Amino acid sequence: MAARKTAAMPLTPPENARAVLKNQNGMAMAVCLLVLLLVTVMGVMSIRTSTADLQISTNHQIYHKSFYAAEAAKAYVRNHPDLYGSQNVSPGSPVRFPSPADPQATQAVASGASDSFNGEVEYLHSSVPPRGSGFQAAKFRAHIYRMDCRGHGPRDSVSRIEAGFYRMGF
Repeated sequence: MAARKTAAMPLTPPENARAVLKNQNGMAMAVCLLVLLLVTVMGVMSIRTSTADLQISTNHQIYHKSFYAAEAAKAYVRNHPDLYGSQNVSPGSPVRFPSPADPQATQAVASGASDSFNGEVEYLHSSVPPRGSGFQAAKFRAHIYRMDCRGHGPRDSVSRIEAGFYRMGF
């Protein structure tokens, strides 16, 4: 078979440039696709923003739960004078709570709660009572303590509060 030669059809310029500009075949679809792309990008960005906001608020809540557990430890010390009484007057030997024997033991903030706390109370030294305390310097001593309270919250979060206080005694 002999190869057939075909003559290339010459491209003819449009007779009227205005006619080409007025031809809008397919233009509506192109505009719709651009609008769809824009809406999709905006949707993806809003989902990413809301996910980041959710993570931030979750971390904030977890921090506060462990911080409030540490605050509960401070109240525990205040309500248990045996931790800072006459039995704890040896510098350098802290008393751990809630279990003096087990430093890893924790106390639940409330029954059934996942938040817990533990810590220690350490006797530092004694000095004269602070001015304005209403105690005579010749009669009384201010026994100064340091408490280290740790609150344990969800996802292994830990908050630590260290505070100093004194107890008046002889």
